[in-house]
Amino acid sequence: VQLQASGGGLVQAGDSLRLSCAASGGTFRLYAVAWFRQAPGKEREFVAAVSRTGGGTFYRDSVKGRFAISGDVSKKLVYLQMNSLKPEDTAVYYCAADRSKINSALAHPDYAYWGQGTLVTVSS
Repeated sequence: VQLQASGGGLVQAGDSLRLSCAASGGTFRLYAVAWFRQAPGKEREFVAAVSRTGGGTFYRDSVKGRFAISGDVSKKLVYLQMNSLKPEDTAVYYCAADRSKINSALAHPDYAYWGQGTLVTVSS
């Protein structure tokens, strides 16, 4: 599976962005897909995930109610809708996919496939 993330940019606090993760290869509906982010000087952290076959969505606490992950299986796309953006959301955002992930492990970064990252910058 090859992944390509896009949709990042420079926005102001309170604005919205939608990131896209396009997949090629594999049977997409069988993969858990997640978004991670990495801010300068910080470790990569989990943001959101959708479980295999789209059975559930999961978020880190700081983005609950502001971010939403969704997918279009027919187009092999996963989206991360980000609303009410804050300066602390500034980071490079990566999408990741894995066919073997169980729900309890979705937040762990040991995914088999990763996209190249897209930069989100939120100014105050």
